Amino acid sequence: MSTSNKSALLIIDVQRGLFDAEPRPFEAEAVLARINALAARARVAGAPVVFIQHEREGGALAQGSEGWQLERSLVVRPGDRLLRKTTPDSFLRTDLLELLQGSGVQHVVVCGYASEFCVDTTTRRAAALGFAVTLAADAHTTHDKPHASAEQIRAHHNATLPGITSFGPSIETIASDAIYSGH
Repeated sequence: MSTSNKSALLIIDVQRGLFDAEPRPFEAEAVLARINALAARARVAGAPVVFIQHEREGGALAQGSEGWQLERSLVVRPGDRLLRKTTPDSFLRTDLLELLQGSGVQHVVVCGYASEFCVDTTTRRAAALGFAVTLAADAHTTHDKPHASAEQIRAHHNATLPGITSFGPSIETIASDAIYSGH
Protein backbone atom coordinates (compact mmCIF):
# COMPACT_ATOMS: atom_id res chain seq x y z
CA MET A 1 0.00 0.00 0.00
CA SER A 2 1.29 3.42 -0.87
CA THR A 3 1.71 5.60 2.19
CA SER A 4 3.13 8.65 0.43
CA ASN A 5 -0.20 10.44 0.90
CA LYS A 6 -1.34 11.23 4.44
CA SER A 7 -3.66 8.44 5.51
CA ALA A 8 -6.38 7.90 8.13
CA LEU A 9 -7.96 4.69 9.43
CA LEU A 10 -11.77 4.60 9.60
CA ILE A 11 -13.16 1.90 11.91
CA ILE A 12 -16.88 1.76 11.22
CA ASP A 13 -19.67 0.58 13.56
CA VAL A 14 -17.75 -1.98 15.63
CA GLN A 15 -20.28 -1.68 18.45
CA ARG A 16 -21.62 -3.97 21.16
CA GLY A 17 -25.17 -3.96 19.80
CA LEU A 18 -23.88 -5.37 16.51
CA PHE A 19 -21.20 -7.75 17.83
CA ASP A 20 -22.53 -9.08 21.18
CA ALA A 21 -25.68 -10.92 20.16
CA GLU A 22 -25.61 -14.44 18.74
CA PRO A 23 -25.01 -15.19 16.01
CA ARG A 24 -22.06 -12.84 15.93
CA PRO A 25 -20.83 -11.36 12.63
CA PHE A 26 -18.71 -13.54 10.33
CA GLU A 27 -15.23 -14.13 11.79
CA ALA A 28 -16.01 -11.63 14.58
CA GLU A 29 -13.03 -12.46 16.80
CA ALA A 30 -10.56 -12.58 13.91
CA VAL A 31 -11.89 -9.31 12.46
CA LEU A 32 -11.60 -7.60 15.85
CA ALA A 33 -8.01 -8.80 16.22
CA ARG A 34 -7.17 -7.60 12.70
CA ILE A 35 -8.73 -4.18 13.39
CA ASN A 36 -6.74 -3.79 16.62
CA ALA A 37 -3.50 -4.75 14.84
CA LEU A 38 -4.30 -2.40 11.96
CA ALA A 39 -5.04 0.46 14.38
CA ALA A 40 -1.77 -0.15 16.25
CA ARG A 41 0.19 0.04 12.98
CA ALA A 42 -1.76 3.14 11.88
CA ARG A 43 -0.84 4.93 15.12
CA VAL A 44 2.85 4.05 14.64
CA ALA A 45 2.60 5.42 11.09
CA GLY A 46 1.11 8.67 12.42
CA ALA A 47 -2.27 8.08 10.77
CA PRO A 48 -5.35 9.36 12.60
CA VAL A 49 -7.55 6.52 13.89
CA VAL A 50 -11.26 7.33 13.75
CA PHE A 51 -13.85 5.15 15.48
CA ILE A 52 -17.27 5.76 13.90
CA GLN A 53 -20.41 4.81 15.84
CA HIS A 54 -23.83 4.42 14.27
CA GLU A 55 -26.80 5.59 16.28
CA ARG A 56 -30.54 5.56 15.91
CA GLU A 57 -33.40 6.64 18.15
CA GLY A 58 -34.34 3.85 20.56
CA GLY A 59 -33.23 0.25 20.23
CA ALA A 60 -29.81 -1.34 20.51
CA LEU A 61 -27.93 1.59 18.95
CA ALA A 62 -29.49 4.46 20.88
CA GLN A 63 -26.76 7.04 21.53
CA GLY A 64 -25.17 6.42 24.92
CA SER A 65 -26.77 2.99 25.41
CA GLU A 66 -24.82 -0.18 26.17
CA GLY A 67 -25.29 -1.42 22.58
CA TRP A 68 -24.03 1.88 21.16
CA GLN A 69 -20.69 1.54 22.98
CA LEU A 70 -17.63 0.32 21.08
CA GLU A 71 -17.07 -3.45 21.18
CA ARG A 72 -15.27 -4.37 24.40
CA SER A 73 -12.12 -5.81 22.83
CA LEU A 74 -11.39 -2.75 20.67
CA VAL A 75 -8.29 -0.90 21.77
CA VAL A 76 -8.89 2.85 21.87
CA ARG A 77 -5.94 5.10 22.65
CA PRO A 78 -5.66 8.76 23.64
CA GLY A 79 -5.61 10.79 20.46
CA ASP A 80 -8.01 8.46 18.61
CA ARG A 81 -11.11 10.23 17.36
CA LEU A 82 -14.72 9.22 18.02
CA LEU A 83 -17.42 10.20 15.54
CA ARG A 84 -21.20 9.68 15.66
CA LYS A 85 -23.30 9.06 12.54
CA THR A 86 -26.93 8.35 11.73
CA THR A 87 -26.75 6.97 8.17
CA PRO A 88 -24.62 4.35 6.34
CA ASP A 89 -22.55 7.25 4.98
CA SER A 90 -19.92 8.22 7.56
CA PHE A 91 -19.60 11.64 5.87
CA LEU A 92 -23.29 12.60 5.77
CA ARG A 93 -24.25 15.06 8.54
CA THR A 94 -20.93 14.46 10.37
CA ASP A 95 -17.68 16.38 10.59
CA LEU A 96 -15.60 13.54 9.09
CA LEU A 97 -14.73 15.46 5.93
CA GLU A 98 -13.56 18.48 7.93
CA LEU A 99 -11.59 16.24 10.31
CA LEU A 100 -9.79 14.52 7.40
CA GLN A 101 -9.14 17.74 5.48
CA GLY A 102 -7.92 19.46 8.64
CA SER A 103 -5.39 16.65 9.11
CA GLY A 104 -4.24 16.82 5.47
CA VAL A 105 -5.55 13.31 4.77
CA GLN A 106 -5.67 12.21 1.13
CA HIS A 107 -6.13 8.46 1.66
CA VAL A 108 -8.46 6.48 3.91
CA VAL A 109 -8.29 2.88 5.05
CA VAL A 110 -11.73 1.43 5.74
CA CYS A 111 -12.68 -1.48 7.99
CA GLY A 112 -15.53 -2.49 10.29
CA TYR A 113 -19.20 -3.38 9.97
CA ALA A 114 -21.38 -3.93 7.84
CA SER A 115 -19.69 -4.79 4.56
CA GLU A 116 -22.78 -4.22 2.42
CA PHE A 117 -24.05 -1.09 4.18
CA CYS A 118 -21.83 1.34 6.07
CA VAL A 119 -18.49 -0.01 4.83
CA ASP A 120 -19.65 0.01 1.20
CA THR A 121 -21.36 3.42 1.40
CA THR A 122 -18.45 5.09 3.18
CA THR A 123 -15.94 3.59 0.72
CA ARG A 124 -17.88 4.93 -2.26
CA ARG A 125 -18.46 8.34 -0.69
CA ALA A 126 -14.79 8.70 0.26
CA ALA A 127 -13.76 8.02 -3.34
CA ALA A 128 -16.43 10.44 -4.62
CA LEU A 129 -14.99 13.12 -2.32
CA GLY A 130 -11.52 12.60 -3.79
CA PHE A 131 -9.89 10.27 -1.26
CA ALA A 132 -7.92 7.24 -2.38
CA VAL A 133 -9.39 4.28 -0.49
CA THR A 134 -7.94 1.03 0.78
CA LEU A 135 -10.52 -1.48 1.96
CA ALA A 136 -8.97 -3.86 4.52
CA ALA A 137 -10.10 -7.06 2.80
CA ASP A 138 -10.21 -9.25 5.91
CA ALA A 139 -11.11 -6.57 8.49
CA HIS A 140 -14.71 -5.88 7.53
CA THR A 141 -17.64 -8.14 8.23
CA THR A 142 -21.40 -8.56 8.39
CA HIS A 143 -24.04 -11.12 9.33
CA ASP A 144 -25.44 -13.83 7.07
CA LYS A 145 -28.44 -12.67 5.05
CA PRO A 146 -31.21 -14.73 3.39
CA HIS A 147 -29.67 -14.13 -0.07
CA ALA A 148 -25.97 -14.67 0.76
CA SER A 149 -23.64 -15.67 3.55
CA ALA A 150 -21.57 -13.00 5.28
CA GLU A 151 -18.47 -14.59 3.77
CA GLN A 152 -19.95 -14.23 0.27
CA ILE A 153 -20.99 -10.64 0.95
CA ARG A 154 -17.47 -9.70 2.08
CA ALA A 155 -15.92 -11.46 -0.92
CA HIS A 156 -18.35 -9.68 -3.27
CA HIS A 157 -17.43 -6.24 -1.93
CA ASN A 158 -13.72 -7.05 -1.99
CA ALA A 159 -14.08 -8.04 -5.65
CA THR A 160 -16.39 -5.27 -6.88
CA LEU A 161 -15.41 -2.05 -5.08
CA PRO A 162 -11.94 -1.87 -6.70
CA GLY A 163 -13.68 -2.02 -10.09
CA ILE A 164 -15.25 1.40 -9.53
CA THR A 165 -13.00 3.79 -11.40
CA SER A 166 -15.40 6.58 -12.35
CA PHE A 167 -14.80 8.51 -9.10
CA GLY A 168 -11.18 9.12 -10.09
CA PRO A 169 -9.28 8.09 -6.94
CA SER A 170 -8.42 4.43 -6.69
CA ILE A 171 -10.18 1.93 -4.46
CA GLU A 172 -7.93 -0.99 -3.60
CA THR A 173 -8.65 -4.04 -1.50
CA ILE A 174 -5.77 -5.70 0.34
CA ALA A 175 -5.24 -7.87 3.40
CA SER A 176 -5.06 -5.90 6.63
CA ASP A 177 -1.58 -7.18 7.54
CA ALA A 178 -0.18 -5.49 4.42
CA ILE A 179 -1.58 -2.07 5.43
CA TYR A 180 0.75 0.28 7.33
CA SER A 181 3.25 -2.58 7.35
CA GLY A 182 6.14 -0.49 6.07
CA HIS A 183 6.46 1.43 9.34
